[in-house]
Amino acid sequence: MTDNQDLCQSRVIHEEKIARARRRALGAQDVDCVTRTFKAMGDPTRLKILWALEPGEMCVCDIAAHLEVTESAVSHQLRILRHLDLVSNRRQGTILYYRLNDRHVSQLIDLALEHVREP
Repeated sequence: MTDNQDLCQSRVIHEEKIARARRRALGAQDVDCVTRTFKAMGDPTRLKILWALEPGEMCVCDIAAHLEVTESAVSHQLRILRHLDLVSNRRQGTILYYRLNDRHVSQLIDLALEHVREP
């Protein structure tokens, strides 16, 4: 049995790999934004909303009916998604229609699905 001192002496640090990783390091703002995006998409209701919007825009009442939750619950989640620039809306009279903000949102979901469905 080796003690901790023996283990530390046998470690090899690969300086070139550390330098490469440091050159590619993310800035604090990027880390914060990406983390918030994945947290938002990590909520089951928000992910279902995003997936429902993938083919095209929907109003709050249609999203609520589709998900079988209250309009209030959908509105709350949409506010979070809007704040993170994952969805945007347009008003037609008294009705707000929501859509994915850009194609990257769909791509993130599609890529995640491809990953989890991979054999």
